[in-house]
Amino acid sequence: MDEPLRVGLVGAGPWARTVHAPGLADHPSTRLSAVFTRREEAARELAQPYDAEVCTSLDDLLGQVDAVAFAVPPSTQAELAVEAAKAGKHVILEKPIAADVAGAERLADAVAGAGVASLVMLTLRYATATRDWLAGLAAAGGWSGGGVRWLSGGLLGGAYAASPWRQADGGTLADVGPHAFDLLDAALGTIERVRSAHRGPNDLWHVVFEHAGGALSSATMSLRLPMRPTVVEFAVYGEHGYRTLGRKEGGAAQSYTAMLDDFAAMVDTGTTSHPCDVHRGLHLQRLLENALSLAR
Repeated sequence: MDEPLRVGLVGAGPWARTVHAPGLADHPSTRLSAVFTRREEAARELAQPYDAEVCTSLDDLLGQVDAVAFAVPPSTQAELAVEAAKAGKHVILEKPIAADVAGAERLADAVAGAGVASLVMLTLRYATATRDWLAGLAAAGGWSGGGVRWLSGGLLGGAYAASPWRQADGGTLADVGPHAFDLLDAALGTIERVRSAHRGPNDLWHVVFEHAGGALSSATMSLRLPMRPTVVEFAVYGEHGYRTLGRKEGGAAQSYTAMLDDFAAMVDTGTTSHPCDVHRGLHLQRLLENALSLAR
């Protein structure tokens, strides 16, 4: 691109401050040009170090940017990102992309109808180690099953424990479920069915999936267990043995940079399809809703 993409940031919470804002400001193909949030003072505090404009409305922000990055609760994102897409702005979305399937469908339809680029910040998928692991699995083939363990005390304390949507609305399923389900799907084939789901004490989830081709997998997840460090391990098994993948702490910034590499390339070439685009977000939203309905 001749000029960096002008990107507006919606949201000014911890994730916006520590990942989105510095990532957008530091990448050679993007510029953090405007910030909007409901609390103008928070927007001003975030925008000031980057010389970004402080906007008092979404329309104000949309008039100044080429793309919009969202760091807000799912229900808010689903509403505002529809407006951004209809205004012809490319979008960077957080997971889950909406609070429910209906909201995710409206967002996916708006993005498709506008012909804009979209990416979902599925942090693990952009990491080099993950890409290499998935490429190795695809080359080998013959995987019959797998699983993930994601066990943490993230909602007991820390930077994101005070997040209302995580505490009251989403919990473990909405917060880390998209990451877990996405990577199992990418490793073993499209998840076609949630076979069972159980939610126990400490928001401990056990979910079993059936994949295209017959593989079975499971996810065990909680963000309310007093565990340090966090346990994150993916595994697959089959004809070529047993292969695992962990999560590197502090890798969000590197993943965000890799995501922006892909995002800038999509905008530059007019590409709207990507393994982690809004339609991926919709697929994951449906899996989340299926798991939730089975656990009730």
